Amino acid sequence: MKTNVAVFFGGKSNEHDISIITGIYAVNLLRGAGYKVIPVYLPREGGMCYADAECVKDITEGKKKFVPAYLFGGRLWSVKKKKELFKIDAALNCCHGGAGEDGTLSALLKWNAIPFASPDTAISSVFMDKWLGKIAARGLGIPVARAICMKEGESASLEKAGGFPVIVKPVTLGSSIGIKVAHDEEEFASALDYAFRFDKTVLVEEYFARKRDINCAAYRKGGEVVTSQLEEVFSNDAILSFHEKYEQAAKQSQLPADVPEETAQEIKEYTAKIYESFSCKGVVRADFLIADGKVYFNELNTVPGSLSCYLFGESLTDARNFLSSLVEEALNSQAEEKEIIHTSVLDSAVFAGGKGSKRRS
Repeated sequence: MKTNVAVFFGGKSNEHDISIITGIYAVNLLRGAGYKVIPVYLPREGGMCYADAECVKDITEGKKKFVPAYLFGGRLWSVKKKKELFKIDAALNCCHGGAGEDGTLSALLKWNAIPFASPDTAISSVFMDKWLGKIAARGLGIPVARAICMKEGESASLEKAGGFPVIVKPVTLGSSIGIKVAHDEEEFASALDYAFRFDKTVLVEEYFARKRDINCAAYRKGGEVVTSQLEEVFSNDAILSFHEKYEQAAKQSQLPADVPEETAQEIKEYTAKIYESFSCKGVVRADFLIADGKVYFNELNTVPGSLSCYLFGESLTDARNFLSSLVEEALNSQAEEKEIIHTSVLDSAVFAGGKGSKRRS
């Protein structure tokens, strides 16, 4: 009998469209690997739908019938017919940003006892917040650039961020959305206004004029953490933009990155340390900066673009085997349920209640 794998994509996020691309990519690769794949599309307005999609246009142009659905007891059910559609053996999260990447989907899957190939709720929520992510990395002894966190209406000194120029970015967004570089007070005010359009909190970071953007991914196979080759991403501007990431015909990057072996090893060790220390699952991608000969952790993506397949091999066969490894690891590493104490308080004729309540018969 085939293993039923639900692939979740879409969601209420600025990265909704990118998530659809990643999701359909994963759907077809896993079908080619012999799994029974269940595409689960999360519309922008909320909820979820079963859609037997094969290409992006099936979603964007509604070429396949969407069946409103919900999860209950490890199964996908039809909302209208109250009928079971599929039992789900494992799930793959392809939702970039929003409630897909911040741990909400992970919590829903865990509540339904569905093994999933992505980090748990706590880790997802911490690293979705770039400020908390830097605090977490610093706690492991991994260098991070100077930065401050600001809420709307607050004023703050930029000395802790190194002074001008600085990078201003929304704390919980990805894909370079809402990011600007500020060289003076006027540009800083404009950058804050722009970032606060997308988030309630912004991060103000030290800006390195001469820096290199390096990515490294990690996943677990056979119980061992595997790190990818390094990728260097280039930009024609002060920062890598959404347009350069997703809308240019050719991606400007070098794989593997041309960095000294000692530096490459340092980055891989930092990536593995984060993965191991926080008991991550599935695949994550850590983004680093190299400036003035030093390595700085930038952020961790718990649902990275294309699930970082390309960092672990060039061919579709490599990608298919990689995604299969994520699914099999999820199936093989289910945490053993610990004992839950049933107090039987409600079965008692007398309820003492919580602290401070009176005993009543």
